[in-house]
Amino acid sequence: MGKSVSYILHSFSVGKVAIKKEDLCKYTSRETWFLLQPVDSNSEVQGKVHLELKLNELITDNGSVCQQLVADGKKIIEGFYLQVTRSSSYTKKSQFQVEEEDIEKLEVRIDLWNNGNLVQDVFLGEIKVPVKVLGNDSFQAWYLLQPRENGNKSSKTDDLGSLRLNVCYTEDYVLPSEYYAALRNLLLKSPDVQPVSASAAYILGEVCRDKYDAVLPLVRLLLHHHKIVPFVTAVAELDLKDTQEVNTIFRGNTLATRCLDEMMKIVGKHYLKVTLKPVLDEICESPKPCEIDPLKLKEGDNVEVHKENLRYYVDKVFNTIVQSSISCPTLMCDVFYSLRHLAAKRFPNDPHVQYSAVSSFVFLRFFAVAVVSPHTFHLRPHHPDAQTSRTLTLISKTIQTLGSWGSLSKSKLVIFKARLFNRLRLCNYNVISLYSEMYKRAQGRTRIGKKNFKKRWFCLTSRELTYHKQRDKEPIYTIPIKNILTVEKLEESAFNRKNMFQVIYGEKPLYIQANNCVEASEWIEALCRVSRCNQRRLSVYHPSAFLNGNWLCCKATTENTKGCTPCTAGVPADIQIEIDGDRETERIYSLFAINMPKLQKMEEACGSIAVYQGPQKELDDYSNFTIEDSVATFQTLQQIIAIVEKLNEPHEKYRKKRSSSLYILKQTES
Repeated sequence: MGKSVSYILHSFSVGKVAIKKEDLCKYTSRETWFLLQPVDSNSEVQGKVHLELKLNELITDNGSVCQQLVADGKKIIEGFYLQVTRSSSYTKKSQFQVEEEDIEKLEVRIDLWNNGNLVQDVFLGEIKVPVKVLGNDSFQAWYLLQPRENGNKSSKTDDLGSLRLNVCYTEDYVLPSEYYAALRNLLLKSPDVQPVSASAAYILGEVCRDKYDAVLPLVRLLLHHHKIVPFVTAVAELDLKDTQEVNTIFRGNTLATRCLDEMMKIVGKHYLKVTLKPVLDEICESPKPCEIDPLKLKEGDNVEVHKENLRYYVDKVFNTIVQSSISCPTLMCDVFYSLRHLAAKRFPNDPHVQYSAVSSFVFLRFFAVAVVSPHTFHLRPHHPDAQTSRTLTLISKTIQTLGSWGSLSKSKLVIFKARLFNRLRLCNYNVISLYSEMYKRAQGRTRIGKKNFKKRWFCLTSRELTYHKQRDKEPIYTIPIKNILTVEKLEESAFNRKNMFQVIYGEKPLYIQANNCVEASEWIEALCRVSRCNQRRLSVYHPSAFLNGNWLCCKATTENTKGCTPCTAGVPADIQIEIDGDRETERIYSLFAINMPKLQKMEEACGSIAVYQGPQKELDDYSNFTIEDSVATFQTLQQIIAIVEKLNEPHEKYRKKRSSSLYILKQTES
């Protein structure tokens, strides 16, 4: 049985649509009506099990020799058990007789059940293995779980209706990395191309019918190569050229806003979780009525109580967002910093635009969306019930209003401005979080001595940790927050000093002594909060120092020895961004190849613009494209087309080889 993709309608099961994997390509990029099939728990199986079967020779009580079958399956989830079943014609529990000539016809059927359910055991799937594969040796393999033989049969003949699906199926063959060098380099040059509309990355967004198809691989590739900030800055500046009203900044679905959306989803995933999940859990698990629409109020509802409940929730969510600013990932801060300055440059007479450009965007397109649909962002396991969903919608709309300056009256704006300016640090790129005079140990010293400790002024911002000889003077050393790998306490025995902690950011840790235990805890907590969304955070560290040729904690004699103690904060598993650059480049190649006619049409349009010397006008051939510099755009298009045509060759070889292999396989089976 081929693998299939199933879509089941919830919250109660109406029916299902199942499409075999090999058939997905038949329905891609078009809407198709599918008949709904009944949902049968015995047929809804997935997963696989590792099974080991072995035949052992045994001598029975009467002296005859028989074969004992031993089955051993690896448990995938606690609560599974294996059961070897036999036909009811066999009466003995542990053995049964089989004629020699029937051995070849036998098969072992193994059912998997979950007995963790308090009501009844749940069928998880079954596998069947022919006995003939055993021979005299043990046999082991992974098996895909299958439905029961009668699992797809149903006595129901009722018409369950149909479901219209728009299937999008893609299959990429990723070549070795060297094949993509030319395309990858051309894409990575995009932030530096003038104008940016003539770059390969921007052209990709122009020729794709759905910009999301282009944005996903493009953002991931630029993130992987640390080019996302300059590219987003460049396309955002292009957006602002066409923006006439302050209230409409970054409101459209352009390449810039789509890239920002996708970047925040990827980079801000963990930030969103640590910020909103606790308060959303409270709202969803103990919901209070918040309905304030007179048309939706029920008899006996107290609208004033509902207003107070809503105010409480909004205030809690808003304060949580504001206070989380120091934990905002550095990459997001870099982008917001650029947006601030671009907006201020575009609208120099509006003193608030540098804040509203960021606050409206981050509230409208990041936090508000996550509040109204927490399950989509993995903040909640399931879609909330109707009442909770309505409460989340009201909170989300209010948050959007607070973040959208243009929707507030002048009197409310004055009050809100004071509150937001004082507390919202997301828009303030380098806000000072802590400032203290403490002792630091000279880095690189390998012996203990009082002269190694010097008093310095330490300053922590959302961007960097610095220390200075004198307060308010230029720093003598700077550590970017994004480079911090972990922050931990240091054992008192290391230097015979109390209240010490270490900032690990490279080969040599920075050792700092606070004035008291409260100050030390405050600095450790602040540094952990501001760096907890960093990538490459350590999972282990050395709680003491490397002195006189060895680590005092574990006695290891090599300074770069891996840490011996787990970090107290641990490493959040979901903040590591795993990106395969070649796979994303392959996806972009596929998009260019599919849209080759548009590339050629755009190339012709550039030629028409360059040749045409009359008054500027919109021609049908290129009115849908953004072409600021026809010569630069034409040159980039020529490069793209040449690269795609060159990449077509190894892909065509692969397709022919695959078709030949499939043909031989079918001939063998027949």
